[in-house]
Amino acid sequence: MKILEKAKELRKIIKNHEVVFIVGHKDLDLDAIGSALGMSYIVEKFKREAYIIIDDETFEPAVEKIINQTPKSRFVKSSDLSKKKKVKNLLVVVDTNKEKLLQNSDLLTEFEDVIVIDHHQPNSSSIQNGMILIDTESSSACELITELIYYYGIRLEPEISTTILGGIVLDTNNFVVKTQAKTYFAAYHLTSFGADPRKVQYYLKQDIKDYIIRQKVIIDVEIIDEKFAVTTGDDSVKYKREELAKVADTLLQFNGITASFVVGKISDDTIGISARSEGKFDVGALLEKLGGGGGPQEAATQIQEKSINKVKNQLLEILK
Repeated sequence: MKILEKAKELRKIIKNHEVVFIVGHKDLDLDAIGSALGMSYIVEKFKREAYIIIDDETFEPAVEKIINQTPKSRFVKSSDLSKKKKVKNLLVVVDTNKEKLLQNSDLLTEFEDVIVIDHHQPNSSSIQNGMILIDTESSSACELITELIYYYGIRLEPEISTTILGGIVLDTNNFVVKTQAKTYFAAYHLTSFGADPRKVQYYLKQDIKDYIIRQKVIIDVEIIDEKFAVTTGDDSVKYKREELAKVADTLLQFNGITASFVVGKISDDTIGISARSEGKFDVGALLEKLGGGGGPQEAATQIQEKSINKVKNQLLEILK
């Protein structure tokens, strides 16, 4: 669904509420925090209160930089909702459509009215109630929010514009994947407000230790059928989900590789798989067979109580 087809209805729903709470997925990234901040500006343009729900205790470096420069009054923990709620409250979910991936998976029980704005492929575990605005052709949630900002004629400060641009840059891997004309227009529109591409690169600066860890994962890559790149992390190392995703993005850049899969431990009892594709091979459909999902070009899953090798072998069996 093209989000602008519902822009008028979306505005009407927001105006019919006193307070709007905005939430992204666990382990916030630049697209989640950027789209949440952008949505909060839209809500305030319509003269309604806006709060971003964040329960994460730790943040990746880019998100931490954004949060540190943003007034703390914009954020609220889900445990403190009662202090901010009024009679008519609305929940807006950005950058995910899965209840279990929300900052707090119990949030949906707190609200009668819900809106979902996302670019990821929905499946049977997706949020069903409320207004569902999912455009899988868009590069990012930040791109969708920028479309709304343009449609509503909202002007942004340079800092918030830069953050939203950062979300687009992150999810397109520097305009390499899932990039179309409207993606470039969104970037142009944000730069017209003073979004700074150099600051985006500052946000995205990597920790050299994390980079070295990712390079070690790449070294052990296995090529299946001359087109699938599969690699696993060290069994003694816990990886962030975004680290697995970055390795998958890197592997996709090599000649002949149409899809990449990275397997690694993300907690004591959970193995994660991050997958990327040029679009010719549907990685989302494949990972649904392993309890996950996503879109044709990017997908992920989490598997509990199994070893890295066992998960890798399951993946290889499906691929072969």
